[in-house]
Amino acid sequence: MSRPLRLIFMGTPDFAVPCLQALLEGPDAVAAVVCQPDRPRGRGRKLEPPPVKRLAAANGLPVLQPESVKAPEFLAQLEAFAPDLLVVVAYGRILPAAVLRAAPLGAINVHASLLPRYRGAAPIQWALINGDGETGVSIMQLDAGMDTGPVLLTAREAIRPEDTAGTLAPRLAALGAQTLVQAVAGLKTGQLSPRPQEQALATQAPMLDKALGHLDWTQPAARLHCLIRGCDPWPSAYAFLQGRRYRFFKPVCVEQSSDAAPGTICRADGSGLYVASGQGLLCLREIQPEGKRRMPLAACLHGTPLAPGLIFT
Repeated sequence: MSRPLRLIFMGTPDFAVPCLQALLEGPDAVAAVVCQPDRPRGRGRKLEPPPVKRLAAANGLPVLQPESVKAPEFLAQLEAFAPDLLVVVAYGRILPAAVLRAAPLGAINVHASLLPRYRGAAPIQWALINGDGETGVSIMQLDAGMDTGPVLLTAREAIRPEDTAGTLAPRLAALGAQTLVQAVAGLKTGQLSPRPQEQALATQAPMLDKALGHLDWTQPAARLHCLIRGCDPWPSAYAFLQGRRYRFFKPVCVEQSSDAAPGTICRADGSGLYVASGQGLLCLREIQPEGKRRMPLAACLHGTPLAPGLIFT
C-alpha cells in the first residue's frame, strides 16, 4: 500500500503519549483518537482529561470517549472514519471482535514486555518484582484473547539495578513509539510476518493491588529490593511500626548478615534505614511516614526517631 494510512489511535495514559506523538510526526494520517472518559482527580475531584486526550486536542484531532466499546453507536462512529488500521496503546479495555474488524488491516497493540512473557495489565511492574534483567516491547496483532495475538516486532531494553516502575515506563514508552513506527511501515509494505506466540512460555502480569506492597521481612533482602522497586510509584511498599504505616523507596541490598529478627531496625542515619530481612540487610534511602510526604531518610529522622531494635510488622 503506497498511500498514507488512515489510523485510529486508541490509548489513555502517559505511556501512550509518545506513540501518538510519533504517529503524528509520521507519514500516515491519524483520523481520530479514542481514550477513556475524563475522570475526577485530586482533592477537589475535578474532572480531568487523560494525557492522550490533551495531546489529541492540542493537534485538533477528533476525540471519542465511549463509556462502552461494545455500544453499536461507538462502532458506527469508528467505521465512519474509514480507518485502515487501529493502533492500541494502553487503552485500558478489552476490545470486542466487532471493533477489531473495523479496519481492513485490523488492530495492532504496543505491549510493554517481550511476549509471551507478562501478558496482562502490569508487565513493567512484574518484570521488576520478579528480578528480571531485561524486558522490552512487543508490537502484536490484537485478537480476542488477552495479549495472545501474533507478534510483529519486538525490541529489548535492559533493566537497571535502581530502576523502578516509574523510571522504566518512560523508556519503554519511547522504545514502543520507535518500534511502532517501524511496524506500521512494515505493514504498509507487507514486509512483516506475524509470529504466533509460544503458549507454553506464557506468563501473566495481573493488575497490582495495595496488599501486594505489604512487606514480608522474612523474605531475602534481594527479593524485597525487587518488590519495592516494582511497587514504586504505585501501590508502594510498606510496613507498620507502632501502629503507623511507613512506605519505603530507593532500596539497596547490603551484603552483611544480621542475627536480628526480620523487620528489626539495625541502624538509622543519613545514609539510610537498615532493616534485617530473612537474608541480609536492606537499606532504605527514602521513606514516607503516614500522613507525610516522601522524603530522604535523613529528613525523616529529624522529626521521627527510628531507633535500632524497633521492629516493623
